[in-house]
Amino acid sequence: MRNAEHHGGTAALTLGALGVVYGDIGTSPLYTVKEIFGPATGIPLDAQHLIGAVSVVFWGLMLVVTLKYVLLILRADNNGEGGIMALTALAAKAAGTTPRRRITLLLIGVMGAALFYGDSVLTPAVSVLSAVEGLEVITPAFKPYVLPICTGVLIALFAFQRFGTSAVGKFFGPVIVVWFGVLAATGVAQIAQEPAILAALNPLNAFSFLAAQGWHLFVALGAIVLAFTGAEALYADMGHFGKRPIQWAWTGLVLPALAIHYMGQGALLMRDPSALESPFFRMFPEAWLIPAVVLATLATVIASQAVISGCYSMTRQAMQLGLLPRMQVINTSAKEAGQIYMPGVNWLLLVAVLLAVFGFGSSSAMAAAYGIAVTVTMLITTVLTFFVVRQGWRLPLPLAIASTAFFIIVDGMLVVACSLKFFQGGWFPLVMGAAIFMVMATWRRGRELLLSSLRQDDPELLPFVQSLSQDSMHLVPRTAVYAVANPDTVPQALMHNLKHNQVLHERNIILTVVFHDVPWIPFEERVKVQPLVSGFWRVEVHYGFKNNPDIPQALELCKAHGIAINLFETSYFLSREIVVPTKGHGMALWRERMFALMSRNAGNAADFFRLPDNCVVELGTRVQI
Repeated sequence: MRNAEHHGGTAALTLGALGVVYGDIGTSPLYTVKEIFGPATGIPLDAQHLIGAVSVVFWGLMLVVTLKYVLLILRADNNGEGGIMALTALAAKAAGTTPRRRITLLLIGVMGAALFYGDSVLTPAVSVLSAVEGLEVITPAFKPYVLPICTGVLIALFAFQRFGTSAVGKFFGPVIVVWFGVLAATGVAQIAQEPAILAALNPLNAFSFLAAQGWHLFVALGAIVLAFTGAEALYADMGHFGKRPIQWAWTGLVLPALAIHYMGQGALLMRDPSALESPFFRMFPEAWLIPAVVLATLATVIASQAVISGCYSMTRQAMQLGLLPRMQVINTSAKEAGQIYMPGVNWLLLVAVLLAVFGFGSSSAMAAAYGIAVTVTMLITTVLTFFVVRQGWRLPLPLAIASTAFFIIVDGMLVVACSLKFFQGGWFPLVMGAAIFMVMATWRRGRELLLSSLRQDDPELLPFVQSLSQDSMHLVPRTAVYAVANPDTVPQALMHNLKHNQVLHERNIILTVVFHDVPWIPFEERVKVQPLVSGFWRVEVHYGFKNNPDIPQALELCKAHGIAINLFETSYFLSREIVVPTKGHGMALWRERMFALMSRNAGNAADFFRLPDNCVVELGTRVQI
């Protein structure tokens, strides 16, 4: 098991977790209270409702974040890894061999992964925009410049991605420590002037507030849920920092700072209801407004960085699980395998973020869209956790139901609350998630049809190579590696090589790469070798969805299995299939055309598997699906 806690001191990991994991939930005070008492909710701005709303926020942080994520879900690690894809693999494995249940859980997990992309668009947009809007508090004259400044910050943020996070990562933690320190300090200053807000610590006030809302409860929850966005990051980043540092950072600094600050905003509004226009920035003296805007912008950029990096990791995992086509992956750190940059994903994400910024125009308008994707993902996480608790941990059924039913009810209420904002912008992340889900489903189904077509047309491998060994064929004193998806049929590249070049290499490796739904495959289990006939071997290379594929490195492991491969005398033959959509029993014609388009534009297999450029030969073939 790979455990991130062994890679460095716990204190350093805790500091790093503060910078990456808690940036999103830590910047929620910029807009949450303002939205709870905004015109859309209709909640009266008086002492009773302020105490009740802040009490709901506080106890929501205690139940949804602390109890559910910090104490329960962080225990559901997949070989030390977390996140919706890791949990999906864990739940599917725990569900046993029942095909229908396994497929259902995989579909649910893929849906959660697709919705994650909606969060990846909205988090940078709403966070950075809400921070820059603080300029309007300094003087209304800055209002025309808010969108251009926000655009400039976002473009700079995404342009910086190609340099990687390693150079600036060590500064993220200290900045966020300062941020949470400022949250706590400003909260204490306001509570000291209006200590009546401390009544929010009484859970009865939260219950009374919710009970008094009636059916209006869901409207209120639709705004209150903004305080919990970012909770998924606790679980998603567990593999990078370890469980303990994430738990200690939450209980030691983040939770106290957030609780104090939310009560501070409530205290401010009890004294000065006019501060609702921007309660966060109105907590600062006028002389401190510009530094506060700068600090808030830095904090939101850091929060955005975490989501962008998570989007890269999610995309790579989806690629290796066969849900997305290959895209270029650049490793930006020689030490940390998780620090990657994906140019295609980066620029598509920037375009989507800028469209969201200009489409919604303000953080308040965007807040209506922000939340629904997060809450659905939270609900999916809880559902998947039930199968881990019941089948994986073998807890009794009543205890498994008790440990997850409460959170399913809470998450379900939050989903319903956010669904009320569908026409105010909630459709945006759902449509985006549905589109990405369709892309994933089309790519996976298209690959199945493609491999099925290849199996029908290609001869079986073993009889074919047995016949070759009996022929007098000119042998080339090199090693040929034929990468194939189906190890039981003859590679197209081998057939073309024999037909057109009429030569055979002395050593021929039929190579298949298998990606598993576990994060890591250790080196001792990485390679499996099966001798076929003289001069032919079938080699399987196994990777987890967090491993970095490196075929030359894997081939060096074959020496322990009796094959000494000289990498300087090795040629790699790749088959490139040109997909031809046809009407038939496969997919709808428009989906087949979509698959053909994705296949044509898929990333280079040589780059993906780190093959040396001067040793690769690509041979193409047309395949109907």
